[in-house]
Amino acid sequence: MSGAEPRPGEKLIIQEDCAEDKLKNGILTLTNQRLIFEKTEGRMTTLSKKTEEVLLDIPLEKILASKSEGFIIAKVVVELSDRSYKFGVLNTGHWAKEIMTRVNEAKRS
Repeated sequence: MSGAEPRPGEKLIIQEDCAEDKLKNGILTLTNQRLIFEKTEGRMTTLSKKTEEVLLDIPLEKILASKSEGFIIAKVVVELSDRSYKFGVLNTGHWAKEIMTRVNEAKRS
């Protein structure tokens, strides 16, 4: 994981550089305990990215649903009780399935 400190027993599942509709560019990370979105800032002159701050740190138990949406510009949608987030990841179906698998595991334990 990048800027978010791992918790005891936490394992990285998938991580991807992406963008969220309102939060803009960042790194989306799914662990066996939470979904994290960290804001990044890219520099074209050096082709590097810098992690700035953690914008989302959602415990898996708070996620109600996750689904793939769209065709040309596909997004993975993560629904909470009070709002939803839309992330532009490469394999939206894989992300949606992995998120719900981990959510169900977290709710069982």
